[in-house]
Amino acid sequence: MLRASSREVGVWLAGERHWECPNCDVTDVTHRGEANRMHTCRGLFGLTTPMVTAGTRCKVTAHEREDYVASEIVQVDGRGRPVMNVITTREDGQDCTVYVPLATAQAD
Repeated sequence: MLRASSREVGVWLAGERHWECPNCDVTDVTHRGEANRMHTCRGLFGLTTPMVTAGTRCKVTAHEREDYVASEIVQVDGRGRPVMNVITTREDGQDCTVYVPLATAQAD
């Protein structure tokens, strides 16, 4: 906050944030303080995956479901394979986007 005489004056800085995907050629620019950006990734067979801040050294990988898929409705990629999650691994840690299955029920 800046002080102008006895009143406080706020300053709003609206900078640009550049996003990219390490698995495809999609890029984007935002002008607000958005926490993350998602997109449909051609490199990961049509999954909705996170973009990263441009210049970030990372790896974004999809992991197939390893459990039995019965009557649940699960997320599948463009090849029809059920996907459990997408993990973004950076030098300082990792983030995980989870695709939770949808259970179904019928009334008799």
